[in-house]
Amino acid sequence: MHNKKILQKDIYYKVKNGLLKLRKHNDGCELIKYLRNEKDGERWSNYFVLNISGENVENYFDDLFEIETIVEKTRELYIYKNTRIHLDKVNCLGNFLELETVVNNISQQEAKIEFDEVVKFLKLDFEDQIKKSYRDLMLAKN
Repeated sequence: MHNKKILQKDIYYKVKNGLLKLRKHNDGCELIKYLRNEKDGERWSNYFVLNISGENVENYFDDLFEIETIVEKTRELYIYKNTRIHLDKVNCLGNFLELETVVNNISQQEAKIEFDEVVKFLKLDFEDQIKKSYRDLMLAKN
């Protein structure tokens, strides 16, 4: 199991379709576009990542788009097979555990089996889960 500590600043911009965020972290910046079904119990999403380099990246995007909200966090990242286990300390929100199983080299069915395996191993209770993103929680708080 791999472990890494990451400082992240996610700047969400108001866009017509999906979600758009600029993520600044220890190793640089990336622009991430999300398309996610928020209605189902399971939260499958498609996302596209564009790595960005250069100075004043944040200022550039702030001039192009209206900021919706900002989420800053310290993330401890652990990886088990295709599942990313995040232990997050989110400014203004608190501490969270987040699981994300990446479906690149495996099927959705295999991803679901692996996800359930990690949930069982960590003895997590589905009844305790928060079915909202940090973005949604931050918007509700403000």
